[in-house]
Amino acid sequence: MTRFFSVTVMIVPVVLGTITAYAFDKEFNFLLFLLTLVGAVSAHIFSNMVNDLWDYRNGTDTEAAETEGAISTNSGFLTTGTMSEKRFAAITWGFLILAAVCGLILTLVSGWPILVLALIGALIAYFYVAPPIKFGYRGKGYSEIGIFISFGVLPVLGAYYVQTGEFAVAPLLLSLPVGMLTTMLLFNHHFLHWRADREIGKKTLVVMWGEERALRLSKIMTVLAYVLLIVSVVFGALPVYGLLAIVSVIPMYKVYRSLGKVNPSEAYLPLMGASQQSSVFCGLIMCIGLLISGI
Repeated sequence: MTRFFSVTVMIVPVVLGTITAYAFDKEFNFLLFLLTLVGAVSAHIFSNMVNDLWDYRNGTDTEAAETEGAISTNSGFLTTGTMSEKRFAAITWGFLILAAVCGLILTLVSGWPILVLALIGALIAYFYVAPPIKFGYRGKGYSEIGIFISFGVLPVLGAYYVQTGEFAVAPLLLSLPVGMLTTMLLFNHHFLHWRADREIGKKTLVVMWGEERALRLSKIMTVLAYVLLIVSVVFGALPVYGLLAIVSVIPMYKVYRSLGKVNPSEAYLPLMGASQQSSVFCGLIMCIGLLISGI
């Protein structure tokens, strides 16, 4: 329904957790995998839509549309009047219900820890921008931690648990580079409208730190993601040829070289595209490496 291009950052960790179960434990149930994927993607779309809903209600998206130079990243359904708020909200909760149904079935089949993981993910998704918590507006790294957990640790561990009925160190280690790259992707999108965020009082790290320091942090996060990839290999969670995933940094490296200390908002559009490419390519190469080792 909204920002479908972004669902890859949820699909990849689910596939990664599933392949990890096969590579290490020779466990694979296609129906459970499909149910996990549908539930995770539905939860992701719910997260996108509930963010749109509350950013619209909080005035953030309107401010982004009215601020010169800012690039809005919402779906546009509400800000353009394409869809009524009531209908948009109904569809939003519909995706949550679909995710909840999948979660309940998986809980009955695989065990209560799935319910715990699902509840944690749902609470993070909703209170990212919804009152009274709105931790995505607080600018102390809470939103980055939430994204890291929601798009790294939870889907990889959850998908692994669905297949095996247990937790393990290997999927946890593998979730770290994927989670960091997705966190970096969500962090980088704040550069597109950080001035509008500042005006409305949305205290992202880009707003709190300023553009120049935040751009340095983005680069540090990128380096850290690939350090975590190496750690996964060192501790045996990923075969040594999984290090080929390091080449996925190339799109990011090229864009970083083209940016100055201060840039117009549109200069960050290539950074967003490169961030998604690197995140997806890294995860896919990790999956291929694990699949080869499993076979």
